[in-house]
Amino acid sequence: MEDDAIDLNRFCCQNPRCVAYGSKGAGNLTLCGHTNQARTIRQLYCRTCKKRFSIRKGTVFYRAHMPEPQVVDILRHVQEGNGMRQTGRLTGHKEDTVIHYARAAGKHARLLHEQLVAFSPQDPRGAM
Repeated sequence: MEDDAIDLNRFCCQNPRCVAYGSKGAGNLTLCGHTNQARTIRQLYCRTCKKRFSIRKGTVFYRAHMPEPQVVDILRHVQEGNGMRQTGRLTGHKEDTVIHYARAAGKHARLLHEQLVAFSPQDPRGAM
């Protein structure tokens, strides 16, 4: 991913102790390096809390040891209703790997849903 193709307004600080945590487009993030030897995954720096983190942090791709297209392929098969063994056979991965990414995606989706409900003024569940 080229530097000029990265829209920093899509990202937010991942440090829960930062006052800018979760605020997209706050203008507090800058690109500051790479997190892997191949120099394909960028690192962000928060000027508010002075912390650095991977551009993938907070996503299902964080600490993934396989290319993004393979993870997406696994998750598409699971989303279509294929079982873990069947998805493993279709994608050429171990069943344990499929289960790992399915759980990670489920956890990520649950957290996003909880955040959206908590911030939604129209949803009565957010008023609790």
